[in-house]
Amino acid sequence: MTTPDTRDTLQKFIFDNAAVRGELIEISDTWREIQARHAYPKAVRSALGEMVAASALLSANLKFNGSIVMQIFGDGPVRLLVVECDADLRIRATAKLAPDAEIADDVSLEQMFNVHGKGRFVITLDPVDKMPGQQPYQGIVPLTGDTMATVIENYMLRSEQMDTRLWLAADDQVSRGLLLQKLPRHSGKDDQQKQASEEEDLETWNRAVMLGQTLKREELLSTGIEVLLNRLFWEETIRVFDPQHPQFHCSCTREKVGNMLKMLGQPEVESALEDLGELGINCDFCGKHYAFDKVDCAQLFASDVPVESMIPPSGSIN
Repeated sequence: MTTPDTRDTLQKFIFDNAAVRGELIEISDTWREIQARHAYPKAVRSALGEMVAASALLSANLKFNGSIVMQIFGDGPVRLLVVECDADLRIRATAKLAPDAEIADDVSLEQMFNVHGKGRFVITLDPVDKMPGQQPYQGIVPLTGDTMATVIENYMLRSEQMDTRLWLAADDQVSRGLLLQKLPRHSGKDDQQKQASEEEDLETWNRAVMLGQTLKREELLSTGIEVLLNRLFWEETIRVFDPQHPQFHCSCTREKVGNMLKMLGQPEVESALEDLGELGINCDFCGKHYAFDKVDCAQLFASDVPVESMIPPSGSIN
């Protein structure tokens, strides 16, 4: 007798005879690890969990060895959400709240992030093996949408020109999501064949989206992705691929924390050392503690090694 696979799972599938693909994601162990060092308010936890699911769904289609970093910069009680997921579905995430922020359970996305209309949604594509002088690609759009799913859908349509639909849900135990994408058709067919293929694609896409729209948040939270796949698309002819398994991973290192201190500048670091004697930096993602005394900091600024780019915030000084 075989035991069921209880690992966090991402399941890809594609509709036969149509340029439409889908993915279902279920993240529990990784999601609980992300929450382990933070007591986020319920509304923040839900938004961050949905963003975690979305990052994995989009990272599963990366065409390079690197990471997707999704960020919301807010102008309300929540100042930042950040999720990083690489091509191997290794994930880390954190949130930054304004000091003394009080956030009700039923607060809207706009009330959390976009009180003054200055909220921004950012996706950064960061290859591991960059060419000399190459910078990560970054897309920045205004924060538009009343749910995390619509915010990301609007970004994908505006920046990637790709029809994408998302259904996301998260609580304190699990983060799940469904992604559907209508893919571009490759050239090479005559006009009549191309038109027929495009019509079939559109028909399949509209039908898949209609089925996805029957999925409610409560059902998404309470139902495993294998059951969801069968329940939603049992009448469709789909091809299912080998599952992938997300996991928690933090890429913080002492070198990166040192580079963060260099980015602050020598005067600010020396001033902090005068007050504290030693700088203790806790990684916001995994909680690991890094200590830098006066000798350590002097060596940092004596080095000619260029400062590497980092995804802020990497940690908090105490």
